[in-house]
Amino acid sequence: MKFGIHIPQIGRKAGPEAVRRGARQAEDLGFDSIWVNDHLAIPHDAPYPPSASFYEPLITLTWAAAATSRVQLGTSVLVLPLRTPVHLAKELATLDLLSEGRLILGTGVGWMEGEFDAMGVPFADRGARTDDIINILRACWEEDPISYEPTVVKASLQGIRTQPQPGRHIPIWVGGNSAPALRRAKGLGDGWHGTRVPPEEAKAIVADMRAARGREFVISMRLFWDPLEDDHDELKSLTDAYAKAGVDALVLEPRQRGLEDWLRAVEGLWTLVQPWHG
Repeated sequence: MKFGIHIPQIGRKAGPEAVRRGARQAEDLGFDSIWVNDHLAIPHDAPYPPSASFYEPLITLTWAAAATSRVQLGTSVLVLPLRTPVHLAKELATLDLLSEGRLILGTGVGWMEGEFDAMGVPFADRGARTDDIINILRACWEEDPISYEPTVVKASLQGIRTQPQPGRHIPIWVGGNSAPALRRAKGLGDGWHGTRVPPEEAKAIVADMRAARGREFVISMRLFWDPLEDDHDELKSLTDAYAKAGVDALVLEPRQRGLEDWLRAVEGLWTLVQPWHG
């Protein structure tokens, strides 16, 4: 199983040195990937996330890429319908090229309606808009000139060129646990990026995804962990259960506010999951 770790990008612990140290620590320990989250605007009365302070994910990953040489760079998840797709395609292609092919694009449709209102993007059609943007990204990266005709996004792309192109197939892992998200993953993604789905439920999803897409389709799971509250044996048991269910990768996010506590938690996580690494 492969293992990824969120880096300190959110809240009071975040900052240039925190991102640098978190990324380097993950690479030195042996983690396969580092991850960032995404919120652009958070209503003042939102019960979640716990902090409104988010470093922008793609700039954060670029900073982390410059501090590392091996770990893959992932978004867990980038809210696609809030982005302008051609601009996003250029940003992602540039990040992948500058990092020498290390990007994993985890995508989601978003769930916080107030965030969509702040960005001036309709909330109701976010699913269809996400599908359209995934197709636009692929067209920007793989066609020259572009021949794709958007169905929801209002953009004229016929005959447009967007270079440089990444020169490889950037993997897109579709996030979300809902039925539409699972359909989107099977139809448009290179992998599924679930969040805290119990192993017994994940096993059925894995079987369905494998039947539809085969072994090359990646199944990943995002988990939160607090070393002060969560049982270490429970995490070991969960890791073992996910491995037996056929999950390919776990993306772990510690729950600490201070940087030093965060870094110690990451060391502890690696110790706990290392026996399943491979």
